[in-house]
Amino acid sequence: MLLLYSHCFRRHLCWAHRNLVYGSCRHASSISSWIPSIFKKEDSKSYNTIRDGLVSMYKTSLEPLEDAYHFHEFHSPRLTAADFDYKPSVMLIGQYSTGKTTFLQHLVGKDYPGMRIGPEPTTDKFIVIMNGEEDSIVPGNALVVDSTMPYAPLAKHGNKFLNRFQASRTPTPVLENLTLIDTPGILSGEKQTIDRGYDFIQVVHWFAERVDRVVLLFDAHKLDISDEFMRVIQTLNMYEDKVRIVLNKSDRVNSQQLMRVYGALMWSLGKIMNTPEVVRVFIGSFWKQPLQHTANRSLFELEHQDLLQDLQALPKQNSLRKLNDFIRRTRLAKVHAYIIADLKSEMPVMFRKQQAKERLINELDLVYRRIQSRHNISPGDFPDMNLMKRKLKDYDFTSFKSLDSSLIDAIDDMLSKKIPPLMSLLPSETLDLNVSGISGGVFDLLDLDNNPFQSGGSEGVNEGKYDGSDEWVVSNKMPLYAESFRRMAGEDERITGAKARTELLKSNLPSTELALIWKLSDVDSDGYLDLEQWALANHLVNIRQEGHELPDTLPKHLLPPSYKKSSFNNS
Repeated sequence: MLLLYSHCFRRHLCWAHRNLVYGSCRHASSISSWIPSIFKKEDSKSYNTIRDGLVSMYKTSLEPLEDAYHFHEFHSPRLTAADFDYKPSVMLIGQYSTGKTTFLQHLVGKDYPGMRIGPEPTTDKFIVIMNGEEDSIVPGNALVVDSTMPYAPLAKHGNKFLNRFQASRTPTPVLENLTLIDTPGILSGEKQTIDRGYDFIQVVHWFAERVDRVVLLFDAHKLDISDEFMRVIQTLNMYEDKVRIVLNKSDRVNSQQLMRVYGALMWSLGKIMNTPEVVRVFIGSFWKQPLQHTANRSLFELEHQDLLQDLQALPKQNSLRKLNDFIRRTRLAKVHAYIIADLKSEMPVMFRKQQAKERLINELDLVYRRIQSRHNISPGDFPDMNLMKRKLKDYDFTSFKSLDSSLIDAIDDMLSKKIPPLMSLLPSETLDLNVSGISGGVFDLLDLDNNPFQSGGSEGVNEGKYDGSDEWVVSNKMPLYAESFRRMAGEDERITGAKARTELLKSNLPSTELALIWKLSDVDSDGYLDLEQWALANHLVNIRQEGHELPDTLPKHLLPPSYKKSSFNNS
């Protein structure tokens, strides 16, 4: 019996030992899943603003990768705090005498320091126009040493550039939430390129990477695109989402000529800009001078309004733009690391290193395809091949760093786990009361409800709004509408929705448009239409058939007279 108890005790002890050892292995997955959750909570710490999140992720994840693979020497300088705090900005580029400076004067609403306008090439500087307490000019050498400004990387272009770089400060509400950048007019020929003394294309590329909009101006009388201007446009291909095209001085040609000019411009841009979509071109005359050909006045006013609305929304989209540019930079840095590491791996250990380097540079397209296939990367993420070839010639490939998977994993983790929480902050930052649009100057005219000079100020629903007459604009055709109303209503004073539907469907308007017309016409929302409401419905049908848009709410001047009196008495 004692032996039996001893045997059972040993079996129980062995079972307990096995359960302790192997049980820990069975629970390893649950423990391992529990441990990363601690670090996951630490990694995904919340940020108050998108700006704070981007700064933190740049320092901890992206900057180490950029440092390891010489990203700053090949593509873009190191980011500083000022790059994340930069106001929304718009850069204007164009050939000489296309109206860049007058366009900026039109936006600002006043002259700014250093402004010169003339038919000859007058602007030979990069001028940053910003808000200030008084009119002043800050020279380029002072700008690049100001830690609150993001212009320090431009110092590498030397005194030739800095002598042609300045900031113009002027007090105006327009510049409180916007920065404007004027650029030298681009001339034809190689002489200007040689005489500049700095790389104009590289400077434009640096600004394009950071601004919110790049406006390319063309003159209706000068559509020729010089070689340098073509290179500038090609440089902007990777920032095509920021580019807006403006055909300025369009009033200087008649309607037939404008059609031909527009077609020629689209044909020229189609050969340069690598985009399958048709580029949006804003047509107009963006200055204060009288129109020479007024046949297209309505078109010019609509285009002018669309462009200003696009610019006015930039402050609210600034966080989204910074986030988009950060992700674009991250993807480029990751691909660049793969390229550098691949070149390193293809180099021989001891002999014929120079020959191997030259072969790899000449066969860089094969390197791109190999990386694209191996890492499943889109061709659009790769840097310009010719630029890479030129810069790779100055480097010793054996000094390159091999692929560090931990740095790549940190980037992948950032893109998949840390960026999405920042995206959730976009709606709150967009709706933040402290983030307002652009106000002042010409932008204030966009929000005027009682502006008879707005586009379509006397057309469509605005007909009769500014006449100053007490007569209801619909009453002109009241006899015609009364005839159809009596035919449907008979002895009744109202018609049902079913009868109105049968008659209104004859207009061939979509049901959604007819539903809106019914909503606007049924002023008292009782489901019936009286004679005045029926007349209003037919008036709105005519407006829509003529191609004008309908409002979401009924304007006061279209309110039927009897309801206007009742609303006045109630008030």
